[in-house]
Amino acid sequence: MTSVTTPAGFTAEWLTERLREAGHSTAEVKSFVATPIGTGQMGKCIRYELDLAGADESTPRSLVGKFPSDDPLSRQTAVALRSYLKEVSFYRDLQSRLAISTPRCYHAEIDGDGPDFALLLEDMAPAVQGDQLAGCSLDVARVAMQELVGLHAPTWCDDEIRAIEWLAAGNEVSAELMRAFYRAQLPGFLGRYGARLAPDEAEIIERVADSKGPPFDPPGEPFAVVHVDYRLDNLLIEATARPPRVSVVDWQTVTVGSPLNDVCYFIGASLLRDDRLSAEDELVRAYHGGLQEAGVEGYSWGQCWEDYRRGAFAGVVMAVVASMIVQQTERGDAMFTAMAVRHSRHAIDIGADEFLG
Repeated sequence: MTSVTTPAGFTAEWLTERLREAGHSTAEVKSFVATPIGTGQMGKCIRYELDLAGADESTPRSLVGKFPSDDPLSRQTAVALRSYLKEVSFYRDLQSRLAISTPRCYHAEIDGDGPDFALLLEDMAPAVQGDQLAGCSLDVARVAMQELVGLHAPTWCDDEIRAIEWLAAGNEVSAELMRAFYRAQLPGFLGRYGARLAPDEAEIIERVADSKGPPFDPPGEPFAVVHVDYRLDNLLIEATARPPRVSVVDWQTVTVGSPLNDVCYFIGASLLRDDRLSAEDELVRAYHGGLQEAGVEGYSWGQCWEDYRRGAFAGVVMAVVASMIVQQTERGDAMFTAMAVRHSRHAIDIGADEFLG
């Protein structure tokens, strides 16, 4: 039996205790309304709208709980990949070191590597989840780049983060395991989605399996804490603000790796092709400039752009592997198709195939 608090345990009394532990010493949750939110496939989220007594202006009127997926395959996959452990550990142990905008955490617990876990997080409303299928404006993309600076710069080439066990920095063994995993999922992926791809897109996705370079080479330098799945579905966006406000969620894939993988992954996945082609140089240069302003030294623009191009296949791997290890849904099929098309086309457009060997 697990001791982790389940949704049934999120009572008014329990929520009151969490608020008081966070400094809202006179707040009392008299009752609440719980509503499922989000479209995540590895976990489920519930918004708790609170009826409060003794609250002041700083007391949150709603909070968000996150729990394991109801789907057995997704839970099994998350345990195998340590996804739940990574997310809980991010909020418990790493969040305070970073400058990226993330929800405040009021509670984080897990039983071993899971699947039982529970998070209680700040509700970022009126911000709403980004739409991977629709893409985003260039204004949102510019803010998302600066948030990545806030993630990467504080741990840039910091050897201490390599020793954090749950972050699982890559090595040659893990790189070969990921290559084998990619190869194993590739036939099923092409069987399901191949007809939706242009011939050159399907070809470069197949070529990745035999790459002698990225995306399977172990992380060298520079390295930092990376999100890995930095895309619109994992951003909470207040688009009406000027400039837009962006907060980042879903830390189930966090690891140590090449920072420019996150940059390339976001631009390739989140911008429609015409927008990407017109703004790509501007966005990457803004990220590079942000690193310099944050104190990162010795990282030239030339190296930054090459690392960016080498990161083009991170999204291809995510599209192929993730689509085969979670429960199949109609929206998931549309999302993974969009990811595969955008990332493969992106790799072709920036000539990243030269790194495949």
